[in-house]
Amino acid sequence: MFDYTLIHWATFLAAAVLLNLSPGPDIAFILGQTLRNGRRHGVAAMIGIWTGAALHVVMAAVGLSAILATSALAFSIVKWVGAAYLIWIGIKMLLSRGDSFISNEDDSHQRLLSIYWQGALVSALNPKVAVFFLAFLPQFVVEGAGPASAQLLLHGTLIIVVAACIEPPLVLLGSKLGVFLRQNRRVGLWMDRGLGALFVALGARLAASTR
Repeated sequence: MFDYTLIHWATFLAAAVLLNLSPGPDIAFILGQTLRNGRRHGVAAMIGIWTGAALHVVMAAVGLSAILATSALAFSIVKWVGAAYLIWIGIKMLLSRGDSFISNEDDSHQRLLSIYWQGALVSALNPKVAVFFLAFLPQFVVEGAGPASAQLLLHGTLIIVVAACIEPPLVLLGSKLGVFLRQNRRVGLWMDRGLGALFVALGARLAASTR
């Protein structure tokens, strides 16, 4: 089972790397939390994003993503909830006074858990991710290499493993930049504005998206 060629793995891993490097709500949320709150918060956001991605992988493996791909109502509901959530995060940043970069040093378990769940929701409430996995993963299902659902689960899990290799260095770099921002209130203010505008734009793009 899971007998693949070297070309298969090279093609898949190259696609997985490009997928994880592409900008989107997931990377924006991870970097945003890292810049504003530090490394531990960035790690919590990152693990939350992985949790949401894992949900999409499982959905693709069992066929639930097909519902979002074929049902206009289901897609619209998830899309609008996800868009509203991204815009809400953006508005909170736009309305801040830049002090989040200076005073938000709460490393409590409750705070980290809250960021974790926010990350999970950012990823889970993006129907485009579910539809993408449904379209992307089957391309790497090889006849005779094992049950299709197991192959989908394997490749989907490996995408998250690739993310686990790419995203931690981004968190470390972002945490170093965040130290500078927390020492400069005006820069922090404009960074909050920039991140807020980015999340509002990502939410608007998601709202305007179609299947």
